[in-house]
Amino acid sequence: MGRVRFDSADVDGLRIFYREAGPRDAPVLLLLHGFPTSGHMFRDLIPRLSDRFRLIAPDLPGFGQSAMPSRSDFKYTFDAIADRIDRFTEVLALTRFAVYVFDYGAPTGFRLAVRRPERITAIISQNGNAYEEGLSEGWNPIRGYWSDGSAQNREALRAFLKPETTIWQYTHGVSDITAISPDGYSLDNHYLARAGADEVQLDLFGDYKSNVALYPKFQEYFRTHQPPFLAVWGRNDPFFLPAGAEAFKRDMPKAEVHFFDTGHFALETHGAEISTVIRAFLSATVK
Repeated sequence: MGRVRFDSADVDGLRIFYREAGPRDAPVLLLLHGFPTSGHMFRDLIPRLSDRFRLIAPDLPGFGQSAMPSRSDFKYTFDAIADRIDRFTEVLALTRFAVYVFDYGAPTGFRLAVRRPERITAIISQNGNAYEEGLSEGWNPIRGYWSDGSAQNREALRAFLKPETTIWQYTHGVSDITAISPDGYSLDNHYLARAGADEVQLDLFGDYKSNVALYPKFQEYFRTHQPPFLAVWGRNDPFFLPAGAEAFKRDMPKAEVHFFDTGHFALETHGAEISTVIRAFLSATVK
C-alpha cells in the first residue's frame, strides 16, 4: 500500500491541490469528484488500489483545497473547469490515463475524453451521468433556473447549499446511516460555508445545462471510440437514476454495469466492494 502524497500544481496561475499515491510508472487513474465534495471523497479508495495503480485526485477549481478565485477573475462554468483539469494533466505530464468520474466529475472527464480520446485508456463512472433518462425529478428546481434565470429562481436553489441538504445527500438511500462517517459531509459543509462559495455553486447549477446539451456529443464519443467502460452505481441515488447507468450499454454494448444498494455517495458505504470491481476491471483492460 503506497503512501498518499499531498501537493499542489500551478495551472496557468491557478493552484490545483491534489492527492496522489502509487508507483510513478504504474497505469494512471485520474479521480474526479463532484458536488459539493473534493478529492477527500477518495480517501479510502486510493489506498485500496495504490499497490497496482498511480491514483491522482485533484480538487476542482473552487472546491476543497484548490484555489477559489473570485467570480470576476474566473468564470465558473464546466468548460472552464475542464480546461483547467485538462491543463492539470499536462502540467503533471499525464499522457495516458483512465478516468473515474462522479457527479460533476462526469461532465468534466467526458469533456476531456471528447477533446483528446487518444489519452483515455478506460472510464469508470460512479453516479456520473450522460443521459437524459438518468436525471431524476430532483433536478426540477435547477431545470427551472435554466429556463428562467431570475433572481427568485436562483435564490430558490440555496436550499441545495444548506448543511442539512449535504447530510441528506450522504444518507439518502442508505440502509444503515451509522455506516456514514460524519467527516465527509462536515468537511463539505466547511467548504460550502466559505465567503463567496455559495455564488460559485449557484453559477455552476446554472451552467449544468451545458452538460445536458453535450449529452449527444458524449454519446457520440462512446459509440465511436468504445472505451473500456465500467459503471458502479448507487442504486438509490436521488439525483442520478439507475436508468442512466444502464443507458451506457446502449452506446457501448461491452460496458460493465454494477449496482450497489446505497445512495449518491456510494464509496462511503461500499468502498471495499467498488474497489474490488475496479481492480478487476482495470487489471483486465489497462496495461
